[in-house]
Amino acid sequence: MTSIGGAEMVDWNLAVATATRLLRPGPEVSRDEARAVVAELRRHAKASEEHVRGFTGMGTEETHDTPVLVVDRPGWVRANVAGFREILKPLLDKMQERRGSSTGGAVLGAVGGKVTGVELGMLLSFLASRVLGQYETFAPATRDLPAGANGAGRLLLVAPNIVHVERELDVQPHDFRLWVCLHEETHRTQFTAVPWLRAHLEGEIQSFLGETDVDPMTVLERMREAAQSLAGGRPEGEEDDGGRSFVEIVQTPVQREILGRLTAVMSLLEGHADYVMDGVGPQVVPSVSEIREKFQQRRAKGASRLDMALRKLLGLDAKLRQYRDGERFVRAVVEEVGMDGFNRVWTSPNTLPTKSEIAKPADWVARVHRRAEP
Repeated sequence: MTSIGGAEMVDWNLAVATATRLLRPGPEVSRDEARAVVAELRRHAKASEEHVRGFTGMGTEETHDTPVLVVDRPGWVRANVAGFREILKPLLDKMQERRGSSTGGAVLGAVGGKVTGVELGMLLSFLASRVLGQYETFAPATRDLPAGANGAGRLLLVAPNIVHVERELDVQPHDFRLWVCLHEETHRTQFTAVPWLRAHLEGEIQSFLGETDVDPMTVLERMREAAQSLAGGRPEGEEDDGGRSFVEIVQTPVQREILGRLTAVMSLLEGHADYVMDGVGPQVVPSVSEIREKFQQRRAKGASRLDMALRKLLGLDAKLRQYRDGERFVRAVVEEVGMDGFNRVWTSPNTLPTKSEIAKPADWVARVHRRAEP
């Protein structure tokens, strides 16, 4: 594990233990019911491959070489801790090199590993009961969760969360499970059919992390600002920051530029998955209209005040906007130039939409299509 000042920067085992201890219990199901849910999700994931390929025109049977894993909430936690370790390793190595002998470094080194492990565990416990599925792009193999060929990632379906939501919405379980699989399979298709996408996204993330100010006192100060933002307080005489999330507070100017590009890509990926899910749905999910309406109401309604505060702090409200804005972008482009015309978006990083183009699809069409015309 990466360490600083003789202490671990992140106690990953403590993160898993903390998250597991704090996890909410899942819905009550018998052992036979659980087996049936897992088997059905696996069948739906397999069926979704053909549905998504046929609708999008992306990929072939040979491109789908990543595993589909049906997990419980602790399994999702373990998978994501492994993913965090993989993607954060360069940043933690950089912090180790910079630890020096500063007072801030000593403080951070003394409290760092255990505190950070507990905090990460708390975050993961909050998220673990909310995620229905996830394409884990940077997934390393673990003891109980294999990775895809050539580190291509893996698709996770969180069975207890899917059952919980289908019961909460009171929708047809068979239809809802297939509907969820269509969304997640679209993400798997995006990364398996577009060979450069994973490396591009990883490069942007590493550039973002590489710009992080690793001075320990600065990190502590920004954490203080984030805590004040969550509490609704701020130092006397300071302007209201408009409710910025922790992600926004810790950014440098260069990081804001990188995050703008990442936001555009994530809006594209999420919006595309929603568009495909709804496009395929009427042919294979009889109750898709009811599911979509109830699911959208659930997204909009939100949850408790604490839940909403945590969403704001972590920037999760921005993710909800990504679904909406990205889906509008994809729909507008397909209506203008067709699915084949939209698929030019996957040609190279240069054909990805910018953040402003997500809001103005006609600008993307003008840049990518009209420039290509003789």
